[in-house]
Amino acid sequence: MAIAVITGSGGLIGSESVRYFTEQGFDVVGLDNDMRSYFFGAEASTKPTHSRLSSDLGSQFAANDIDIRDRDAVESLFARHGSGIELVVHTAAQPSHDWAAREPHTDFGVNAVGTLNLLEAARQHCPDATFVFTSTNKVYGDTPNRLPLVELETRWELPEDHEWFGGIPTDMSIDHCTHSLFGASKVAADVLVQEYGRYFDMPTVCFRGGCLTGPQHAGAQLHGFLAYLMKCTVTGTPYTIFGYKGKQVRDNIHAYDVVRAFHAFHRDPKAAAVYNLGGGRASNVSMLEAIEMCQRIAGRELRYTLSDDARIGDHQWYVSDMGSFERDYPDWKLTFGIEDVLRDIHAFNRDAWAAHAGAAQR
Repeated sequence: MAIAVITGSGGLIGSESVRYFTEQGFDVVGLDNDMRSYFFGAEASTKPTHSRLSSDLGSQFAANDIDIRDRDAVESLFARHGSGIELVVHTAAQPSHDWAAREPHTDFGVNAVGTLNLLEAARQHCPDATFVFTSTNKVYGDTPNRLPLVELETRWELPEDHEWFGGIPTDMSIDHCTHSLFGASKVAADVLVQEYGRYFDMPTVCFRGGCLTGPQHAGAQLHGFLAYLMKCTVTGTPYTIFGYKGKQVRDNIHAYDVVRAFHAFHRDPKAAAVYNLGGGRASNVSMLEAIEMCQRIAGRELRYTLSDDARIGDHQWYVSDMGSFERDYPDWKLTFGIEDVLRDIHAFNRDAWAAHAGAAQR
């Protein structure tokens, strides 16, 4: 049976990938050492999700407590499975630009060096395996903030006659801008994935994600804003919006649609492919608009404050141009819109969040 190696297998996209690809008939080898709890605290731990996967999937899922910065451990795992590996889905990352500034060596080690370890192990042991990398729109730095945005009642927006009204394309420059240290480490990884594809003719793809979200997202203040926003609404936890009057816009894509894009690419891979991946014009929202939706879905008001201080490298407006991917893979379509995503997050988590909030108040 074909093997899929999935890093960050206890995280949002990783766990969705595990379930999806086992359903497609793969044996899945997962790598996850619960660094997320180190980044964001015990509540963000991936251990519960990993345990559920092991329980639900049995022998079809092999969990490995491996740090992708450990070159020898990564190489040994790939050597053990060899040419049986047909797919590598690399989702493991330090995902917060705020956190990266605290420990730049850790951030760069996980995001850049870890990616290099995986690429080289794949080149040595399964060079024909499809290598899928979850990159980020932060590779464009704060260049999107130079766009001529117009302030509307609930959001910042591009004029409809602007060439990028439909979304930001992959040919936006990544130079001469502020990336944050997180953005810099992801640029390094992104370029490495492209180079291994181009230089060694390996089937690789960088998916430069907008906001990837879903019910399994262990949202925290510094990462995973839709899940954390809904959590704060349900539990009564105060929320802080950083900058832009709460009118900053993000496109959001459900984890299930992300993984379906991975599968579409795997069925027809290319060398050194690069795509923007997000909700695009079909699924985007401002902070103020998202708060209104959360309050309506949860039936509760959110206590929030507005800070004038935008986070370094943060986008005021970002919508992905999905045109190039949709042209190459016309059978792939979004199946979740913003409200669908928020309702899914709420339905999956509300009881556990409410119970936890109640216990904390006692």
